[in-house]
Amino acid sequence: MGDPKKLKKKYSTPVHPWNKTEIDKNKILRKEYGLRNRRELLIFDSFLKKYKDIAKTLIANETVQGKREKKQMMDKLEKLGLISPGAELDSVLSLESKDVLERRLQSVVFRKGLARTINQSRQFITHRHIVVGDKEITAPSYIISIEEENKLGFKGKSSLFNEDHPERSNPAEEIKKEAEAVKPKKEDKEASTKEVKETKDKKEDKKEDKKEDKKEDKKEEEKTPTTEDKKEEEKKPAEVPK
Repeated sequence: MGDPKKLKKKYSTPVHPWNKTEIDKNKILRKEYGLRNRRELLIFDSFLKKYKDIAKTLIANETVQGKREKKQMMDKLEKLGLISPGAELDSVLSLESKDVLERRLQSVVFRKGLARTINQSRQFITHRHIVVGDKEITAPSYIISIEEENKLGFKGKSSLFNEDHPERSNPAEEIKKEAEAVKPKKEDKEASTKEVKETKDKKEDKKEDKKEDKKEDKKEEEKTPTTEDKKEEEKKPAEVPK
């Protein structure tokens, strides 16, 4: 049978594991990209670090072998969609972990609209609903190339292959539903604003009516003599005619 293959560790842990800023950053990335554990994130960090170390050594290496290795590395990263065509080695050093996580199969399935959420895309992949061409892939962390991205879809035998499946996301229909849900809200707002205006107008009319009534009452009070005025008039001596 021979010696069993010795499995090597695919990632390296940080020197200082209890860095609060890194822990908070990793939590956000795990939630955003639907990662199961911290190990998945460390694997991609190590993948990125490997190519950055190669780029640093190739920058100073101007030999024929160095140029050949540089071309091979740049072609590979270009096929994976990590760098743009015709990019230089400096662009490799500027790559971040987010750039690599965006090229995972789980992220691409979600971005292409084949799943409603990032966690649902992971479920579709592990349940063998997703194929790349004729190849069935069950690893959510598979880094998909640009050529393979065009062949991405649902398996023919899968129930999700039917577009009318309730779990299939249709962006056009979802936008229509959202628009229809928003319309009655607008009408209700307009009706409520009209009612508020009418009530305000009524209140203002009532205030004006009250003011006018008060003015009329004052005028009548001024016209009608009081009992004190009558007594004063009686006390006054009557004018004798000349």
